[in-house]
Amino acid sequence: MNGYLNILLYVQIALSGICLYRIIRGPTIPDRMVGIDIFGILVVGICAIISIQTERSFILDIGIAWIILSFLGTLTLAKYLTGKKLNE
Repeated sequence: MNGYLNILLYVQIALSGICLYRIIRGPTIPDRMVGIDIFGILVVGICAIISIQTERSFILDIGIAWIILSFLGTLTLAKYLTGKKLNE
């Protein structure tokens, strides 16, 4: 089982690298925003795999905090791109 988890971890890290490329080289801001969202999902997956491997549950808390901040950042950027203020 541990071998499969290592393979999944390496795949997640490779996919995160591809997302980082899209975030840096994205031709438009919405492309970068989608890259950031997918990167956040992959980070939560990496946290889940590491949590299973090390049998430490606090790592899942880190993943949950990451995804909440990613969601708030997406909402903020979407409001900014539509031209609205944050308090509307």
